[in-house]
Amino acid sequence: MTKSIIKLPSFSELKVYGQSFILGLCLLFAYAPFSQWWITLIIFPLWLYKIQFISTKPALKHGFYFGLGWFLSGISWVFVCIDEFGGTPLFISLLLMLLLAAYLAIFPAIACYISAKLNKNNTLNLFLFPAAWLLSEWMRANFLTGFPWLSIGYSQIDGPLAPLAPIIGEVGISFFIILFSVLAVKWFQSVYRIKVSISLLIMLSFLGWSNFQQWGLLTGKSINTALVQGNIKQSLKWDKDQEWPTMMKYLTLTKDSYDADLIIWPESAITGLEPLVTTQEFLDIANRSAALNQSTIITGILNYNFESRESFNGLIVLGKKQRSDTQGSYFYNNNNRYYKHHLLPIGEFVPFGDILRPLAPLFNLAQSSFSRGSYIQENLIAQDLYILPLICFEIAFPEQLAANFTEQTDMILTVSNDAWFGNSHGPHQHVEIARMRALEFARPVLRSTNNGITAIIDHQGNIQNQIPQFQELVLKGKVELVKGKTPYLVIAPYITWLLVLMYLLVLFFFSRLNTDKS
Repeated sequence: MTKSIIKLPSFSELKVYGQSFILGLCLLFAYAPFSQWWITLIIFPLWLYKIQFISTKPALKHGFYFGLGWFLSGISWVFVCIDEFGGTPLFISLLLMLLLAAYLAIFPAIACYISAKLNKNNTLNLFLFPAAWLLSEWMRANFLTGFPWLSIGYSQIDGPLAPLAPIIGEVGISFFIILFSVLAVKWFQSVYRIKVSISLLIMLSFLGWSNFQQWGLLTGKSINTALVQGNIKQSLKWDKDQEWPTMMKYLTLTKDSYDADLIIWPESAITGLEPLVTTQEFLDIANRSAALNQSTIITGILNYNFESRESFNGLIVLGKKQRSDTQGSYFYNNNNRYYKHHLLPIGEFVPFGDILRPLAPLFNLAQSSFSRGSYIQENLIAQDLYILPLICFEIAFPEQLAANFTEQTDMILTVSNDAWFGNSHGPHQHVEIARMRALEFARPVLRSTNNGITAIIDHQGNIQNQIPQFQELVLKGKVELVKGKTPYLVIAPYITWLLVLMYLLVLFFFSRLNTDKS
């Protein structure tokens, strides 16, 4: 009799793997808007304790089911976008969401598999797990353009591990969580208790030292800002008839905010293509108005090159570049602009577009054929300030931020249009990521969005002020300027490999020490 190629799990197997699935589901509450940071420090020890002695294939399955629960709950906001704007039936929307979560679940499964496969007994080696986890998360952040959302270090932005961010970044915090979890499990095995206690003491000492460090020095200077939240419905945003009313809305909302030095409009606030006559007329009005009032406007806009047929999701500066400007510094295709590099799959570019676009409206969303801007671009200059810009989920890629950070960088700007995700927890997680970037690089972050959450974040990752979602408002605030570098800025591109190498060297040292004693 021919054996079935696909063997369905038995009820007992489902019960075993279901425990991993449920633990993964519960991770949702560690992130914003729930922000229960302690949950991560309980779930991972419980999960690792459960799977610590299993063999290679079950380890792979446990990792997959854990990841499936983690991402199904954590990024369920993606379903809102697919269901409301993708033009697909409910069943297809749910299936696509499941497929995305299943793809992301592959990476924790890889971590479990490596930890077991590299062990001579072919059972999960917990001491190898922190290194395997970091490598799998690096793969998730880079493979197929990368999707590093929901990395576990973000859960600690309001937790006791947050002071580590300027030193080893969110990646290092993730490593600390996994290492703590491994040591907590091993502590209950009395043969390891002394060594584990020493290791935990070293970790706590490093954490204690980090709490007394100050990164980023206040210069004593500040700038007045106004972040405009237009609250344009996504269903109207790309309606051609709404193009001019939308632009005028932002200008009207701005008229009482020219007392601010820096005015920020969100991603694609101007929906008209930059080179078109109508748009140029509006930009000239806005440029002169800002300059006349000694102010600067930074706005999201779409540009299109009619010769190369390339379109870009960008930011431009209107009004005063330097304080000495009198007529405004903007002209079409000037250098003081930014084009988004890290495009969102499906939303801004469609891989295998010739195959996928005919299948469903989801693959033909408005403005889903952008070209990439350069990986490294000049900071924007406004009011003699150097502003490092990022658009939408680029804020989730700290290596890109580090590559564009200079000694002159005064602040970080991130603009977005989170209307795609409705009243879900996606925008709250987005703010959480922005807060981590502020803490890692010791720079204030201005976050301007179409419909929320618009916020001013200080250089220590604290939200100074914010305005609610789904309201037409202007957020005003004073931003303190900061100088200086954090250790993380220097090592950000190499942090995963440095931690893995150092950790494996320590493991090798202790293994040799035990061999010599025996």
